[in-house]
Amino acid sequence: MKSINWSTDYLPGNTDNFVSNEVIATGITLEAVWANLVDTAKWASYYDNATNVVLDDATNSDLHFAEHFRFDTFGFPIDAQVMELVAPTDGQVARLAWHGWQNGDAATQFDVYHAFLLERLSDGRIRLLTQESQVGQPAAELAQQTPNPMLNGHQKWLDGLVVAAKKTMKEGH
Repeated sequence: MKSINWSTDYLPGNTDNFVSNEVIATGITLEAVWANLVDTAKWASYYDNATNVVLDDATNSDLHFAEHFRFDTFGFPIDAQVMELVAPTDGQVARLAWHGWQNGDAATQFDVYHAFLLERLSDGRIRLLTQESQVGQPAAELAQQTPNPMLNGHQKWLDGLVVAAKKTMKEGH
């Protein structure tokens, strides 16, 4: 199975917080999942923890490579930039990743790398993987909570993506 492309700064095990979530589903296509993931206008319809999304390029609501955007999540206002964007074409694994940050002092500054990987498996199955690695005091505080809110939040995101993809396919989009 494929894995996330990590930079040294965010290598899991060397950061203050890391979570990994995965779903393997049937009855959906990679294209339907991708359409719901890259279109930020659809996020609120299946995931309630990514709000107030504003893209610098307001010509449409789709994320593009190197695009800068802002959103609120887990109670934090996040600035972000798309670092990896590979659409699911010609059998390629689809990839979306962004670097996110909150500027501040030593107690409030943090940086994250959040990545999604969408992969076709045998027998009509689709693998959805999301992982996030975080650096900074707020990240260390999240990591101490049981259960880790990031783990549960990202699972809701993946589960919501599966439901949204099924709805997209049913509606014929």
